[in-house]
Amino acid sequence: MNLNRDTCIRALNARDPRFDGVFFVGVASTGIYCRPVCPARPPRRDRCRFFANAAAAERRGFRPCLRCRPELAPGQASVDATARVANAATARIAEGALNGRSVDELAAEFSITGRQLRRVIEQQTGVSPIDLAQTHRLLLAKRLLTDTALPMAQVAFASGFQSVRRFDALFQERYRLAPSAMRRRAAGKSNGDNETISLTLGYRAPLAWDTLLQFFAARATPGVEYVDANSYGRTVSINGVNGWVRVEPAEHARKAAQKLSDKRSLKVEIPASLTPVLMPLLARLRALFDLDADPVVIEDALAASGLEALVRTRPGLRVPGAMDGFDLALRAVLGQQVSVKGATTLAGRFAEQFGERIVTPDVRLRFGVPSAERVVAASVDQLRALGVTGARARSIHALATAVTSGELRIEPGADVASVVAKLVELPGIGDWTAQYVAMRALRWPDGFPASDLWLRRAAGGLTAARLEKESAKWQPWRAYAAMHLWHSV
Repeated sequence: MNLNRDTCIRALNARDPRFDGVFFVGVASTGIYCRPVCPARPPRRDRCRFFANAAAAERRGFRPCLRCRPELAPGQASVDATARVANAATARIAEGALNGRSVDELAAEFSITGRQLRRVIEQQTGVSPIDLAQTHRLLLAKRLLTDTALPMAQVAFASGFQSVRRFDALFQERYRLAPSAMRRRAAGKSNGDNETISLTLGYRAPLAWDTLLQFFAARATPGVEYVDANSYGRTVSINGVNGWVRVEPAEHARKAAQKLSDKRSLKVEIPASLTPVLMPLLARLRALFDLDADPVVIEDALAASGLEALVRTRPGLRVPGAMDGFDLALRAVLGQQVSVKGATTLAGRFAEQFGERIVTPDVRLRFGVPSAERVVAASVDQLRALGVTGARARSIHALATAVTSGELRIEPGADVASVVAKLVELPGIGDWTAQYVAMRALRWPDGFPASDLWLRRAAGGLTAARLEKESAKWQPWRAYAAMHLWHSV
């Protein structure tokens, strides 16, 4: 990220954790330097000094903050190199990565030891990885007890507990209430039945739901996704468990204007068979609809940077995410130099050829997303037979090879610079594709494909180089600026 002063001020005021470790702020009046997520009140603008790393701040005479502890910032601090994985590991735990797995197994994903992972997570959060996992399990169990009619045993296992006895004991220990008592208190409030369950996902209002649906509708892979008047549906395949999901504004929001859901939750309907992977599923849905964004902060910054007319036209605009990183990257490659409609047709062929057959009650949903393992097992000629050029087929094969080998991890929390660099090293993948993947699959709010023809047109016919330079004023929210510009044309 360019350390433009205005850019850093906006990121500092937002306290967005995605910028933790990207820069540090020194406070001239105190001689202390902090991370952009420091809980202390933001310093006055004229007292801020910005640095790309902790060493630069200390070289100018600033000392580290005792509250936010700059040595724990991910990705930058030389004091503790393994701390860069703390945020990613914490997110993985929220997805259920420790359900039935050990801390050592999770640590192996980040090429560190279990002891190192315990240390950095305790430094970052103040609790152990196990305590963190238990809290996520208990909170999900509480939701299921309150909002569904699932049997007690199914609630326990869906929440990540390995036994009903352990679930019952920990629930009573932490909440001083038996799970059965919680269920009695929630009598009459449960949604769904033993076949399907309904939950809600909260967000910070506003949310431009119709605009999200329009984006997904144009790109919905046949057999994998659909969009109807007010809902989004798709197949789901997580850790070998298959099913479907349907998402729409919560019941009480349907009476509101369709263009802008002023309520603060989405209703998620899934089959009960998906409860074993409920934690990662809910995390992926939050990423898919960008529900953790703070639209007010982002839009105020973009409005002050020359995009006020666009921001006021579509308040609550989000950056659509992805349920599967490889699938998103594959779709980006298929979309090179063809129309959105053409890319959607190709995506449907790939899903039918390389996606697992999934049985659902909806005839529109028949396939899972293409598997990297299945794609890499196919020959280039087999890929060409689906309607792509030889060069594009070789790009897709190289992409699938990098993913299956573990060389390339396309998922939120991955190091953005590293993933982008590895993508552009692959044949036929340039900066446009890499930045698009960063925006959507890596959830990087500053991703910006400056070479995109429609972005350049929306910006007044600028060259890619000129648009890249001009986009600096929209940092650190260039991905959101890109969405506003795309929708404007």
